[in-house]
Amino acid sequence: MAKREENTNSFSVPRREARTPMAVGVHIAGNEKMPGMETTFTENVSSNGARILSTRRWRAGDSLEITTLSGAFHALARVTYCESESGDGFAIGIEFLKPVGAWVITNSTGRKEVPLQ
Repeated sequence: MAKREENTNSFSVPRREARTPMAVGVHIAGNEKMPGMETTFTENVSSNGARILSTRRWRAGDSLEITTLSGAFHALARVTYCESESGDGFAIGIEFLKPVGAWVITNSTGRKEVPLQ
């Protein structure tokens, strides 16, 4: 079971919407201790955020920039949690603060765009 780390905020507010499992290739940047861009992927997405796998440790409240590999979407985001994953990686939850573009989700009924505000 993953261990939640660096989460200084305890939220009692439920998620605004369900997450959809989906691997989307992304670039993330903004880690203070390990500068540079990391290429990775999401585990799940919603129109308000995502869960992303990272080789870097993040802290709740850290800011980062996320861009899809296609360049069709980018956003300034806030890290909401960081969990240790098996091996040397981490899973981070992010909330989009300034999204530009749209996630494209494919489901059993075809393509569906998740509109962003």
